[in-house]
Amino acid sequence: MDEKWLKKLVQNCLRQYGRDAEAFPLTDSEWADLYEHIVSENKTHPEMDVYEIVHDVVYEYMTK
Repeated sequence: MDEKWLKKLVQNCLRQYGRDAEAFPLTDSEWADLYEHIVSENKTHPEMDVYEIVHDVVYEYMTK
């Protein structure tokens, strides 16, 4: 999975949830956690669309 593309997808999703990625960028550790969670979910549920996985993971992150 292309990490650069995935990071843009996550940033767009964060924007949809009201977080300005430019004003409040993800830290390296936050990005690493999100990336690992997305990759793990993709391996666990290969039938799910990547967009759906990203939205689920970002929603979970935003509602912690």
